[in-house]
Amino acid sequence: MSIKMKFSVLITLTVLTFFILHHILNEYSMIQGMKEHARRAMQDTSVHVSGVFSSFDEQPGDGYLLSEEEHTALEQLFEIVKSLNPNIKEITVFDQDTLAVPFGTYTYKNSVTDHLIIPDIKNTGFELRKMRINDETYYRSYYSDNQNDNYIISVVYDGDGINSLVAARRNHSLIYTGITMLLVLIISYWLVGVMIRPIKDILWKVNEVSSARFQQPIRIKRKDEFGLLALKVNAMSQNLSIYMNKLRRAFEENRRMKEHLESFINNTSDAIHLNDLDGKIIQVNRAFEQLFGYEEEEAIGLIYPILPDSHRAEMKHMLNQLLLGRALPSQETMCVTKTGELIPVSVTISPIRDTDGTIRAFASISRDMRSRNKMEELLRRSEKLTTVGQLAAGVAHEIRNPLTTLRGFLQLQQESKKLVLSHVSLMLSELDRINLIVGEFLILAKPQATRFVAKDVRNVLRDVMAFMNSEALLHNIEFRVSFTEENCLISCEENQLKQVFINLLKNAIEAMPSGGKIHNYITHKRDYISIIITDEGVGIPDDMIPKIGDPFFTGKETGTGLGIMVSQRIINSHRGTLDIKSQVNVGTTVHLLLPALKEEAESVILGQ
Repeated sequence: MSIKMKFSVLITLTVLTFFILHHILNEYSMIQGMKEHARRAMQDTSVHVSGVFSSFDEQPGDGYLLSEEEHTALEQLFEIVKSLNPNIKEITVFDQDTLAVPFGTYTYKNSVTDHLIIPDIKNTGFELRKMRINDETYYRSYYSDNQNDNYIISVVYDGDGINSLVAARRNHSLIYTGITMLLVLIISYWLVGVMIRPIKDILWKVNEVSSARFQQPIRIKRKDEFGLLALKVNAMSQNLSIYMNKLRRAFEENRRMKEHLESFINNTSDAIHLNDLDGKIIQVNRAFEQLFGYEEEEAIGLIYPILPDSHRAEMKHMLNQLLLGRALPSQETMCVTKTGELIPVSVTISPIRDTDGTIRAFASISRDMRSRNKMEELLRRSEKLTTVGQLAAGVAHEIRNPLTTLRGFLQLQQESKKLVLSHVSLMLSELDRINLIVGEFLILAKPQATRFVAKDVRNVLRDVMAFMNSEALLHNIEFRVSFTEENCLISCEENQLKQVFINLLKNAIEAMPSGGKIHNYITHKRDYISIIITDEGVGIPDDMIPKIGDPFFTGKETGTGLGIMVSQRIINSHRGTLDIKSQVNVGTTVHLLLPALKEEAESVILGQ
């Protein structure tokens, strides 16, 4: 059923309810009015009959003695009254005292009612009673006036006739109501059609919008609420059109991005797999299948199938770190293939979050490190061979020069057969130089047993400065210190660390031939101890700084270039860093970073 018909039926039902109530009230009032009207009419008829009966001369005796002519005339008058009111069945004159019938007929009898009412009629003047005779309804009126003190006029009326009048009035009312309801239905249907005509346009526009057709707007001809609604629907349609275009572009962009990502994931050489929070694999790429030997169908649903049992605790710790919001660098570990082969891989694990930022899964990218490890091993071997060659060439070059000097002086003394003390001192200095080169070379090349202990780096540096203070005073150099008051404990091999400080301070002294100040700073920075040694010397050119630390590369005439190289090796063995910055004619700064010792191991020997 259309909304138009629904509104029409609703209005009709409302009007029908009103008319039914009105009809009920109207019929009730009509019946009451007709009863009252009938009562008055019956009373008027009784009064008229009583007047006609009283118009005859009263004869002496106990009652009226009518002649035959009077009796005939009275009957004719009664018949005229009956003809005027077809519902009158009979007219009876009762004697109040004896209940005799001096005139008229007494066919419609109700002796019980009559005997009870007639004696009291003088008090009321007029009474109307309903009676049933042979299952038919009749009404009998009783009337008495002052002119007829001993007689009561009774008139019997046909109840069906009266009821037929009421039914006729009711039928007329129903016909009137039906015609009115039909007219109301037709008019309401027309009015509702006029009222909801804009809704049809809005419904048409909604259907157009639901079919993704936004071009044609609603033609607005009214300025009422429906017109405002149509205006809002047009605006909504326009906004939906804009949003739909944006969604189409976004969908197309997402589709292209999805295809690009799927192509990238499936064609990359790195194995990618996704795990849920329980560790079950939910997606893998082709490289994963090729690297670990699992087909996608058999891999999905497995819990950490590529993770060795010995690494599960480590994986659990890493996932907990990710759940806490911490970023993890790539980790080199071992994974196991379907056939049980252990392979080295570099794994990067990243969390996958939903729109509200909750972690729902983890993405793992595994890179096969076997080829890279082989390549690095080859590079290390090549670097070792290159370093050995450089060291051999450097040692040969550095030792050849003093050996040439020694050979020359020895040949000279052999020819002259004389011992020249000046030549001997020169030869001894050249031998010392050879011994220095060989000693530093052995320190660099020979593995030495080290015993790491907990030391305060401030005390180590103070000991070195106290040891070198005399040499510094000879060169007009002053040591200045700025040490933190916090504990600066590190795990170190004290003699090796002193050798590093000796090399650095000696270089700083040699860089200031005219004297100056050497500034020493020690600070505690979270997990590291920072040591900075700054001089005011001649500085190092920028092109030479990258080469510092190479074997036998030095900017000093008597240097070997092995001091910084040995220092770097010692600092690396202590898991620290050594950085050099310099500016010509300003000075050089050497910055050391060494890992600080944890409090629970401050006074414990850490290892060999």
